[in-house]
Amino acid sequence: MSRKIEVDIFIPCFIDQVYPETGFNMVKVLEALGCKVHYNPAQTCCGQPAFNAGFFEEAREVATKLTDELSLNKRYIVTPSASCAGMIRNNYEKLLEETSSLYHYRKLQKNIYEFSDFLVNILKVHKVPGAKLDAKVTYHDACSALREYGIKEAPRLLLRNVEGLQLKEMEDAETCCGFGGTFAVKYEAISSGMAEQKVENAVATGAEVIVSTDASCLMHISGFSTKKGESIKVMHLADVLASGW
Repeated sequence: MSRKIEVDIFIPCFIDQVYPETGFNMVKVLEALGCKVHYNPAQTCCGQPAFNAGFFEEAREVATKLTDELSLNKRYIVTPSASCAGMIRNNYEKLLEETSSLYHYRKLQKNIYEFSDFLVNILKVHKVPGAKLDAKVTYHDACSALREYGIKEAPRLLLRNVEGLQLKEMEDAETCCGFGGTFAVKYEAISSGMAEQKVENAVATGAEVIVSTDASCLMHISGFSTKKGESIKVMHLADVLASGW
Protein backbone atom coordinates (compact mmCIF):
# COMPACT_ATOMS: atom_id res chain seq x y z
CA MET A 1 0.00 0.00 0.00
CA SER A 2 1.61 3.22 -1.15
CA ARG A 3 0.18 5.44 1.55
CA LYS A 4 -1.33 4.90 4.95
CA ILE A 5 -5.09 5.20 5.15
CA GLU A 6 -6.15 6.74 8.44
CA VAL A 7 -9.21 5.14 9.99
CA ASP A 8 -11.23 5.51 13.14
CA ILE A 9 -12.64 2.41 14.81
CA PHE A 10 -15.98 1.96 16.52
CA ILE A 11 -15.95 -0.79 19.15
CA PRO A 12 -19.50 -1.98 19.99
CA CYS A 13 -20.77 -3.01 23.43
CA PHE A 14 -20.46 -6.78 22.90
CA ILE A 15 -16.87 -6.45 21.72
CA ASP A 16 -15.90 -4.06 24.49
CA GLN A 17 -17.48 -6.02 27.31
CA VAL A 18 -17.37 -9.67 26.20
CA TYR A 19 -14.90 -10.12 23.33
CA PRO A 20 -12.26 -7.37 23.63
CA GLU A 21 -9.69 -9.56 21.88
CA THR A 22 -11.77 -9.26 18.70
CA GLY A 23 -11.35 -5.49 18.77
CA PHE A 24 -7.58 -5.85 19.23
CA ASN A 25 -7.44 -8.38 16.39
CA MET A 26 -9.30 -6.04 14.05
CA VAL A 27 -6.72 -3.35 14.82
CA LYS A 28 -3.92 -5.89 14.27
CA VAL A 29 -5.22 -6.69 10.79
CA LEU A 30 -5.87 -3.06 9.84
CA GLU A 31 -2.39 -2.01 10.89
CA ALA A 32 -0.80 -4.94 9.05
CA LEU A 33 -2.60 -3.77 5.91
CA GLY A 34 -1.10 -0.30 6.24
CA CYS A 35 -3.81 1.60 8.08
CA LYS A 36 -3.14 4.13 10.81
CA VAL A 37 -5.81 3.45 13.42
CA HIS A 38 -7.43 6.06 15.68
CA TYR A 39 -9.73 5.36 18.62
CA ASN A 40 -11.90 7.80 20.55
CA PRO A 41 -12.29 6.32 24.07
CA ALA A 42 -15.36 8.49 24.73
CA GLN A 43 -17.48 6.39 22.36
CA THR A 44 -20.15 4.12 23.81
CA CYS A 45 -23.16 2.27 22.33
CA CYS A 46 -24.79 2.82 18.93
CA GLY A 47 -28.22 2.82 20.59
CA GLN A 48 -29.50 -0.33 18.92
CA PRO A 49 -30.80 -2.07 22.09
CA ALA A 50 -32.93 0.94 23.05
CA PHE A 51 -34.08 1.48 19.45
CA ASN A 52 -35.17 -2.14 18.97
CA ALA A 53 -37.03 -2.07 22.27
CA GLY A 54 -38.97 1.05 21.26
CA PHE A 55 -37.18 3.54 23.53
CA PHE A 56 -36.63 6.08 20.79
CA GLU A 57 -35.84 9.09 22.96
CA GLU A 58 -33.13 7.18 24.76
CA ALA A 59 -31.82 5.85 21.43
CA ARG A 60 -31.75 9.42 20.08
CA GLU A 61 -29.57 10.56 22.99
CA VAL A 62 -27.07 7.79 22.33
CA ALA A 63 -27.15 8.36 18.56
CA THR A 64 -26.51 12.07 19.03
CA LYS A 65 -23.53 11.38 21.30
CA LEU A 66 -21.97 8.85 18.94
CA THR A 67 -22.57 11.01 15.88
CA ASP A 68 -20.84 13.97 17.47
CA GLU A 69 -17.88 11.79 18.48
CA LEU A 70 -17.36 9.95 15.20
CA SER A 71 -18.06 12.72 12.69
CA LEU A 72 -15.18 14.95 13.80
CA ASN A 73 -13.19 14.29 10.62
CA LYS A 74 -13.48 12.69 7.18
CA ARG A 75 -11.75 9.41 8.03
CA TYR A 76 -13.30 6.02 7.37
CA ILE A 77 -14.85 4.44 10.46
CA VAL A 78 -14.47 0.66 10.74
CA THR A 79 -16.41 -1.59 13.12
CA PRO A 80 -16.36 -5.36 13.75
CA SER A 81 -20.17 -5.38 13.92
CA ALA A 82 -22.36 -5.33 10.83
CA SER A 83 -25.37 -5.00 13.13
CA CYS A 84 -24.12 -1.72 14.60
CA ALA A 85 -22.99 -0.41 11.22
CA GLY A 86 -26.43 -1.20 9.80
CA MET A 87 -28.10 0.53 12.73
CA ILE A 88 -26.08 3.70 12.12
CA ARG A 89 -26.47 3.67 8.35
CA ASN A 90 -30.20 2.99 8.25
CA ASN A 91 -31.85 4.18 11.48
CA TYR A 92 -30.03 7.32 12.58
CA GLU A 93 -31.71 9.29 9.78
CA LYS A 94 -35.10 8.99 11.46
CA LEU A 95 -33.74 9.41 14.97
CA LEU A 96 -31.84 12.60 14.18
CA GLU A 97 -34.26 14.36 11.84
CA GLU A 98 -34.94 17.95 12.89
CA THR A 99 -31.88 17.93 15.17
CA SER A 100 -28.62 19.80 14.87
CA SER A 101 -26.75 16.50 14.61
CA LEU A 102 -28.34 15.55 11.29
CA TYR A 103 -25.70 17.45 9.28
CA HIS A 104 -22.88 15.62 11.07
CA TYR A 105 -24.69 12.33 10.61
CA ARG A 106 -24.61 12.66 6.82
CA LYS A 107 -20.82 12.49 7.02
CA LEU A 108 -20.88 9.58 9.45
CA GLN A 109 -23.36 7.65 7.31
CA LYS A 110 -21.03 7.76 4.29
CA ASN A 111 -17.90 6.85 6.22
CA ILE A 112 -18.87 3.92 8.46
CA TYR A 113 -18.03 0.41 7.25
CA GLU A 114 -18.24 -3.10 8.60
CA PHE A 115 -14.78 -4.69 8.82
CA SER A 116 -15.00 -7.22 5.94
CA ASP A 117 -16.72 -4.73 3.65
CA PHE A 118 -13.95 -2.22 4.33
CA LEU A 119 -11.19 -4.75 3.63
CA VAL A 120 -12.68 -6.07 0.39
CA ASN A 121 -14.34 -3.01 -1.12
CA ILE A 122 -12.27 -0.09 0.17
CA LEU A 123 -8.78 -1.53 0.71
CA LYS A 124 -9.34 -4.03 -2.15
CA VAL A 125 -7.84 -6.80 -0.01
CA HIS A 126 -8.97 -10.37 -0.70
CA LYS A 127 -6.24 -12.14 1.27
CA VAL A 128 -4.73 -11.10 4.60
CA PRO A 129 -1.02 -11.96 4.45
CA GLY A 130 -0.05 -14.57 7.02
CA ALA A 131 -3.61 -15.50 8.00
CA LYS A 132 -3.66 -19.23 8.75
CA LEU A 133 -6.17 -21.52 10.43
CA ASP A 134 -6.05 -25.28 9.99
CA ALA A 135 -9.74 -25.96 10.46
CA LYS A 136 -13.01 -26.72 8.73
CA VAL A 137 -15.17 -23.63 9.06
CA THR A 138 -18.79 -22.75 8.33
CA TYR A 139 -20.15 -19.24 8.03
CA HIS A 140 -23.30 -17.86 9.67
CA ASP A 141 -25.02 -14.93 7.95
CA ALA A 142 -26.14 -12.68 10.80
CA CYS A 143 -29.58 -11.21 10.09
CA SER A 144 -28.54 -7.56 10.34
CA ALA A 145 -25.34 -8.17 8.39
CA LEU A 146 -27.18 -9.76 5.50
CA ARG A 147 -30.47 -7.88 5.43
CA GLU A 148 -29.74 -4.48 6.93
CA TYR A 149 -26.14 -3.94 5.86
CA GLY A 150 -26.01 -6.19 2.80
CA ILE A 151 -22.93 -8.34 3.49
CA LYS A 152 -22.71 -11.81 2.02
CA GLU A 153 -19.71 -12.44 -0.23
CA ALA A 154 -17.00 -10.27 1.41
CA PRO A 155 -16.46 -12.39 4.54
CA ARG A 156 -16.60 -15.61 2.52
CA LEU A 157 -14.01 -14.28 0.09
CA LEU A 158 -11.64 -13.46 2.94
CA LEU A 159 -12.20 -16.86 4.58
CA ARG A 160 -11.50 -18.77 1.36
CA ASN A 161 -8.10 -17.11 1.20
CA VAL A 162 -7.02 -18.06 4.73
CA GLU A 163 -4.28 -20.69 4.52
CA GLY A 164 -5.38 -24.10 5.78
CA LEU A 165 -9.03 -23.12 6.14
CA GLN A 166 -11.76 -25.19 4.50
CA LEU A 167 -15.06 -23.33 4.14
CA LYS A 168 -18.13 -25.57 4.36
CA GLU A 169 -21.51 -23.98 3.69
CA MET A 170 -24.25 -25.06 6.09
CA GLU A 171 -27.91 -25.54 5.30
CA ASP A 172 -29.99 -22.41 5.96
CA ALA A 173 -26.90 -20.26 6.55
CA GLU A 174 -29.10 -17.17 6.12
CA THR A 175 -31.62 -18.23 8.79
CA CYS A 176 -31.61 -16.39 12.13
CA CYS A 177 -29.70 -18.00 15.02
CA GLY A 178 -32.41 -16.91 17.48
CA PHE A 179 -30.57 -14.13 19.29
CA GLY A 180 -32.34 -11.01 18.02
CA GLY A 181 -31.38 -8.88 21.03
CA THR A 182 -34.24 -8.90 23.53
CA PHE A 183 -35.98 -11.60 21.46
CA ALA A 184 -33.77 -14.20 23.16
CA VAL A 185 -34.99 -12.96 26.54
CA LYS A 186 -38.68 -12.49 25.73
CA TYR A 187 -39.07 -15.70 23.72
CA GLU A 188 -36.54 -18.04 25.29
CA ALA A 189 -38.05 -21.31 24.02
CA ILE A 190 -38.27 -20.15 20.41
CA SER A 191 -34.82 -18.60 20.59
CA SER A 192 -33.31 -21.83 21.94
CA GLY A 193 -35.02 -23.86 19.22
CA MET A 194 -33.54 -21.60 16.53
CA ALA A 195 -30.08 -21.87 18.09
CA GLU A 196 -30.43 -25.66 18.19
CA GLN A 197 -31.23 -25.79 14.48
CA LYS A 198 -28.32 -23.49 13.67
CA VAL A 199 -25.86 -25.61 15.66
CA GLU A 200 -27.19 -28.85 14.14
CA ASN A 201 -26.79 -27.47 10.62
CA ALA A 202 -23.26 -26.33 11.40
CA VAL A 203 -22.26 -29.66 12.95
CA ALA A 204 -23.68 -31.52 9.94
CA THR A 205 -21.08 -29.87 7.67
CA GLY A 206 -18.26 -31.42 9.68
CA ALA A 207 -17.03 -27.94 10.58
CA GLU A 208 -15.02 -27.34 13.73
CA VAL A 209 -15.71 -23.60 13.88
CA ILE A 210 -18.68 -21.29 13.21
CA VAL A 211 -17.60 -17.85 11.97
CA SER A 212 -19.65 -14.67 11.70
CA THR A 213 -19.29 -10.88 11.58
CA ASP A 214 -21.41 -10.31 14.70
CA ALA A 215 -20.31 -11.21 18.22
CA SER A 216 -23.87 -11.18 19.55
CA CYS A 217 -24.84 -14.09 17.29
CA LEU A 218 -21.67 -15.94 18.19
CA MET A 219 -22.30 -15.47 21.90
CA HIS A 220 -25.81 -16.91 21.53
CA ILE A 221 -24.68 -19.84 19.40
CA SER A 222 -21.75 -20.57 21.70
CA GLY A 223 -23.97 -20.54 24.78
CA PHE A 224 -26.32 -23.13 23.31
CA SER A 225 -23.49 -25.25 21.88
CA THR A 226 -21.64 -25.33 25.20
CA LYS A 227 -24.78 -26.22 27.14
CA LYS A 228 -25.47 -29.13 24.81
CA GLY A 229 -21.88 -30.36 24.98
CA GLU A 230 -21.10 -29.82 21.30
CA SER A 231 -17.41 -29.50 20.42
CA ILE A 232 -17.90 -26.93 17.66
CA LYS A 233 -16.38 -23.53 18.48
CA VAL A 234 -17.17 -19.97 17.39
CA MET A 235 -14.83 -17.26 16.06
CA HIS A 236 -15.35 -13.73 14.85
CA LEU A 237 -14.03 -13.07 11.34
CA ALA A 238 -11.43 -10.65 12.75
CA ASP A 239 -10.08 -13.39 15.03
CA VAL A 240 -9.74 -15.76 12.09
CA LEU A 241 -7.89 -13.20 9.96
CA ALA A 242 -5.53 -12.45 12.85
CA SER A 243 -4.66 -16.13 13.37
CA GLY A 244 -1.33 -17.68 12.43
CA TRP A 245 0.90 -14.61 12.47
